[in-house]
This record gives sequence, C-alpha cells and structure tokens, in this order.
Amino acid sequence: MASDWESLQELATAKMREVYSETVIDYAMNPRNLGRLDNADGFARVTASCGDTMEMWLKVRDNTIAGATFLTDGCATTIVAGGMTTELARGKSVAQALKISQLDVLNALDGLPEESHHCALLAANTLKEAIKDYLALKKDPWKKAYKKY
Repeated sequence: MASDWESLQELATAKMREVYSETVIDYAMNPRNLGRLDNADGFARVTASCGDTMEMWLKVRDNTIAGATFLTDGCATTIVAGGMTTELARGKSVAQALKISQLDVLNALDGLPEESHHCALLAANTLKEAIKDYLALKKDPWKKAYKKY
C-alpha cells in the first residue's frame, strides 16, 4: 500500500510527463555539472531577458572541452538546459562547441514547452561567451592572473 507521500510523488511525476520529456525529467531530478570549476580556462556570466543569470566555467585541453560546469539562479528548466549544454560541449573541439545552439539544446532534451525555450538560449549563449573568454585568455594569457570568477 502506497503512503500518501508516494501517491503524491506518483501524481506529480505523471503531471510532469504530460509536459516534459523523460530526458528533461531525468536532468531535473539528477542535475549534471552543477558548481564552480577551479582554475577554469574560460568563464562567462550571462543574464537573460527574463532575469535568470547563468555562470559557466570551462576546462580546455588540446583544443577540446575537457570540463564544463555551471550555476544559475534560474528555474528547474534553466538547470536542465545548463546541464544539457555542458554535456553537449564536453569532448567537443572549441570550434564545435562554439556552434552549439538553442535548437541543439532543445533537440537533445527532446523539446521544452514554448515558454521555456529561452532557457536553452541562455545556456547556449553562456557557453559561447565562456568560449570567447577562453579564446581571449589564450591570446593574452597574462590576463588570467587578473580574472576573478
């Protein structure tokens, strides 16, 4: 016999499945790559028009994204989009990762409701800005000593 808590949890999960894909639910229940990354090679902080802010850190080795993490003050959908974006970037060359778009994030998540599409855009834009930061620091490595993340 299911407890009241288990029944409520089953109802909430059923309601989520009406709106979100299994991938989105999995990323919401098990967030990926949350947190800061020490000694990052690239960093960005981007605020979307909705007011949510995302920060992203990158580690680059041999021109390949070896690590990517993020933090956000946004909603669960923003956390999901950030997690998927960092997963998509890992293992890709810097040039390939720079091409990751809002549509790539949405497709990898098997879609999001229209009102949440901006979350994927925020994540993709934050990745692009973190890569731009990496490229700028690669050009002028002495500037890294003055960066505060």
